[in-house]
Amino acid sequence: MKILLLIGAINGFIAVALGAFGAHGLESRLSEKMLQTWEKAVQYQMFHTMAIFIAAVLLMRSEISSFSTAGWVFLIGIVLFSGSLYIYSVTGIKALAMITPVGGLAFLIGWIILGYAVTKIV
Repeated sequence: MKILLLIGAINGFIAVALGAFGAHGLESRLSEKMLQTWEKAVQYQMFHTMAIFIAAVLLMRSEISSFSTAGWVFLIGIVLFSGSLYIYSVTGIKALAMITPVGGLAFLIGWIILGYAVTKIV
């Protein structure tokens, strides 16, 4: 249970750090399009970091295992979606951008699982 809270905290830190790095360290090195891609990765990482926290808190309050599953699926989405966009932004390797939709699918699945778990709360 607490591992998801720790993962959320780590991801929040990473999202803020990468957001600052993009704004200050990459601003003059990337095209506007690639910088926007980097920013999209940061945004989705932070949105789903909050989803991990929500899942972890609900898991601690209810012990419904689907909340744990949702949290882990959100983490997979962050790695695949945001991770592929970060790497694509700085390398321009288009094959990496093909991984991004798989991460987006993980996000969608995570939200479905979270919604399902919420219906099980008594």
